[in-house]
Amino acid sequence: MKWALYAGCLLLGLCLEVRGHDPNKTPITWNREVSRIFYERCVSCHRDGGTSFSLMTYRDVQPRIVAIKEQVMAQRMPPWGAVKGFGNFRNDAGLTQEQVESIVDWIDGGARRGNNPNALPKEPKFKNPAAFKLPKDNIAVSGDMKVERALTLDGLWPERVPEGQSFQIVAARPDGSIEPLLWLYEHKQAQRHPFLFRKPIDLPIGTVIRGVPPDATVVLIAGKKARP
Repeated sequence: MKWALYAGCLLLGLCLEVRGHDPNKTPITWNREVSRIFYERCVSCHRDGGTSFSLMTYRDVQPRIVAIKEQVMAQRMPPWGAVKGFGNFRNDAGLTQEQVESIVDWIDGGARRGNNPNALPKEPKFKNPAAFKLPKDNIAVSGDMKVERALTLDGLWPERVPEGQSFQIVAARPDGSIEPLLWLYEHKQAQRHPFLFRKPIDLPIGTVIRGVPPDATVVLIAGKKARP
């Protein structure tokens, strides 16, 4: 029951927790603020030669502002594949709440380009990302599983998850404490990537990993023991 309540609160926050821009502040513009967000978070895919349509320039973005607002408020773009706030990840590529608010405020304020083209940042340079390789001593989980040896967890890899499936993974320690690990949301195999924790998580013997469906496989990525 408590996880269902927590789930509802998180999902409600994804769509509703966007505060309005203070009208007394300097208007947000593409040249000064929004282009920097797109260059950091979006254009590695949304560019000429990328995997989707270009969002490199104001001319590219302006006809799509309605769809962009819908996507960023629902946090479907950039595609992170997990519910924020459930687990803490160092490779989180999704927009921060501040970035979501800036984009929404910019669109609601008329999606201004800005008068100073010199405010635009330099266009980023792109490199092909290295393919992810699992380190050794990992544990594949399908269904609930009890940890038989002490484990330091560095992350999770969705090795085999049905398309569109959503589920929460937690670690239930022997002392009764619950560690939220990952809430996969509408999984897309084409966008699969590792979820790497900001800090390693120590799990003692007897911890139960819960939430992975029997028809899915998620790999526990072993890491080095966290330093005190």
